Amino acid sequence: MGPVDIRVERGGPPRPRASWHLRANAVVVGWLALTVVAALAGDVLPAPRWLLIHVFLLGAISTAILIWSEHFTVALLRVRTPPRRGSLARLGLLNAATVAVLAGVSMGPWQAAAAGAAVVAGVVLWHAAVLVRLVRQALPGRFGHVIGWYVAAAGALATGGVLGGLLAADVGHGAAHERTQAAHAVVNLFGWVGLTVLGTLFTLWPTVLRTRMADGTRRASRLGLRLAVPGLAVATGGLLAGSRWAALAGLVAYAMGALAALVPPADALRRRRPHTGAAWMLGAAIGWFEVALAANAAVVATRPAAGVAAALEPLLPLVLVGFVSQVLFGSLLHLLPAVLGGGPARFKENAALLERGWAVRLAALNVGVPLLVLPVPSPVVLLGWALVLGSAVAFVALAVTALVRARPAQETAAGASVAGPAGGGGRRRPSPAVAGVAAGCLLTAAAVVVATTGGSGPATVTVTGSRTVEVTLSGMSVRPAVIEAPLGTVLTLRVTNADAQRHDLRMETGERTPALAPGQSATLKLAALGAAVDGWCTVAGHRAAGMTMRIVPTGTSAHAAGHTAAHPSGPARLDLAAPMSPGWKPYDASLRPAPGGTEHHVEIRADDRAVQEVAPGVRQRVWTFNGTMPGPVLRGKVGDVFVVTFVNGGTMGHGIDFHAGATAPDGPMRTIQPGERLTYRFRAEFAGAWLYHCSTMPMTQHIANGMYGAVVIDPPGLPPVDREYLLVQGELHLGEPGSEAQVAKLRAGEPDGWMFNGAAAGYDHVPLRAEAGERVRLWAVAAGPSSGTSLHVVGAPFDTVYKEGAYALRSGDPGGAQTLDLAPAQGGFAELVFPEPGKYPVVDHTMRRAEAGAHGLFEVSAS
Repeated sequence: MGPVDIRVERGGPPRPRASWHLRANAVVVGWLALTVVAALAGDVLPAPRWLLIHVFLLGAISTAILIWSEHFTVALLRVRTPPRRGSLARLGLLNAATVAVLAGVSMGPWQAAAAGAAVVAGVVLWHAAVLVRLVRQALPGRFGHVIGWYVAAAGALATGGVLGGLLAADVGHGAAHERTQAAHAVVNLFGWVGLTVLGTLFTLWPTVLRTRMADGTRRASRLGLRLAVPGLAVATGGLLAGSRWAALAGLVAYAMGALAALVPPADALRRRRPHTGAAWMLGAAIGWFEVALAANAAVVATRPAAGVAAALEPLLPLVLVGFVSQVLFGSLLHLLPAVLGGGPARFKENAALLERGWAVRLAALNVGVPLLVLPVPSPVVLLGWALVLGSAVAFVALAVTALVRARPAQETAAGASVAGPAGGGGRRRPSPAVAGVAAGCLLTAAAVVVATTGGSGPATVTVTGSRTVEVTLSGMSVRPAVIEAPLGTVLTLRVTNADAQRHDLRMETGERTPALAPGQSATLKLAALGAAVDGWCTVAGHRAAGMTMRIVPTGTSAHAAGHTAAHPSGPARLDLAAPMSPGWKPYDASLRPAPGGTEHHVEIRADDRAVQEVAPGVRQRVWTFNGTMPGPVLRGKVGDVFVVTFVNGGTMGHGIDFHAGATAPDGPMRTIQPGERLTYRFRAEFAGAWLYHCSTMPMTQHIANGMYGAVVIDPPGLPPVDREYLLVQGELHLGEPGSEAQVAKLRAGEPDGWMFNGAAAGYDHVPLRAEAGERVRLWAVAAGPSSGTSLHVVGAPFDTVYKEGAYALRSGDPGGAQTLDLAPAQGGFAELVFPEPGKYPVVDHTMRRAEAGAHGLFEVSAS
């Protein structure tokens, strides 16, 4: 193929394309400047890393891709430029949506971020439709294959935008959240950016080198696209589904497609060595792209899908700085002088300006990349940031200088064409709205950056004391959500991530932890307290989801200061006489006989996202085993072996502890992370009604929120009865699990109510059944976590009582029993015979508990 070059047209009338590109690329440079601000604020002020990444990728890079992919399509196909109104609308919507995403994720509400992500997806699909229409309008030519890369890239960003919206809305927790985040990163970086760059290199690279295009370019392009796009789709789907090998296979296919696409650029490189700053930066970017792709494949091959996002985070500088930023800088070094216009003299002047010191900037940036990735001491990391940001600041300063001194209205020549003239798209100059949209979006984004990075701390405060507070990050909450301390107190926060996904904590006064993996801790020492201080998690969507805290000087109302966390106000009053919701079904209390055989296999799955009706008309999130509260009943005989497959399907670490088994707890009772499983094997050596529960600390919360159940082991020679029921009594603590208000009630021992089998007064509304004269065995377990039970059936004394492995009373004995009294975690059974038809209340005879929900009915019919 013949040479492909970008020419500056000298002389002739002014052309509107120069004015358009001048304003549009000013937006790109504006986003780059904001990126530098966010990066500088990252350590000086606590700007979240997420903000830096998205200001750069969604702001600067996506705007540049939207502008230049349309420009190259028009030039390569030699078609008329699409109406500028549409281009302006897409550019404006993209920038407005970017601001919505940045603001919504950083400060809330999450709906703004989700809506912004949806608009981003819609804009790039609109952009792709325009490119497809241009292809259909064009005559057959040798460059049409490039447009397929741009269309595929737009589809990748639309997919990434949907995934980003789900992350902002906090759809999916724990392992699912981490898998979504990994897929979001891969499809955006290797799809939206990677596919666009690979497609552009076919023409841009030989143009920059000033050499001809390789003969096999079209064939290589088609082969590369056919491998890369399906490979990226498989990799993204594999990460979402948690299939490591599917994701790896997809990445291998994508890598093969990328290598096929890079054959023509490699051929051009053999013919002509780089000789300009643009060429060297593009060449370095290609090298880092290959390194990043290999590193990503290695991570996917060695980590579970839920751990990919965390493992990729340290490698981000490879992609963002080494690959993406150098592609942008190198491309703009070559393209900006052409679009700034001003004739041949101004072209040379701008080109010389932008390439000033390029060798130093190139060296600084590429030396800085490994310093940001490798495990080196903090001073070396700071040196890496200084080198990278110094190079970026220098480019932004030079680009702003070139843009400011450009005078589009007086240009005598403008525009650039690839492979010849591109045609005109109308004679009217673009509306001043371009500048208005750009200025508005950039100013709003700047406000978001400033608001997110925080401000100055309080004035100097006299130190009056010190205090250390344990802070836990878990379940989309920071605990405690409110800390009160006297003015002048120096607080030290020991922050622990007790969740299954990464979190951090940043304070508006500047202190911040690093991103903490599950189980990791960090310490923050704050300045002397002089005013209320907010803190929050900076992971995308977490602040908007309510993962915040506030430190309040003693005597200051947290509510008046703007904090929305609930404060404990004592137990709630439940309307137990109100009806249960339509369709509500009680936990099946009937107990089936022990199954045959001596070995029993069961799977128990932890879940902390279920919502259940825990009292009439009261629904709340609970933590469960197999989706019920209490969990499934295990029943057997003395000597039976239970093989339990325990699966953590929740969003945080969980464990399980069977009181019926004798085994060292550090193995089978250990906490496992979301998506993990273990096998718990125990032999039931003793009879009784046994508790099992979550073994993860703080156990008070895990048990109180529903993670408990019963194991019933029949005493030898247990006689048959007409009916058997099981009641597991537990406490009811209303509120979001793990919230400050709920935890305060737990610590104070003030439940909002008590429940039989997961619902306060549930069996008042759907009574247990029996017939007069039948012998009924009533098993019971007190799950607590802090209170027991004194089980009593009104109107029917017990003639048999079995408690904690021994009979206290047998049928035929002269005595009887009024209650089956159990301390927390104890169990047993009582037997009775209902003398006649009627309704017999079953209650905890600790009347406070009975009146707060530990109450039900037996409805006894005539035999």
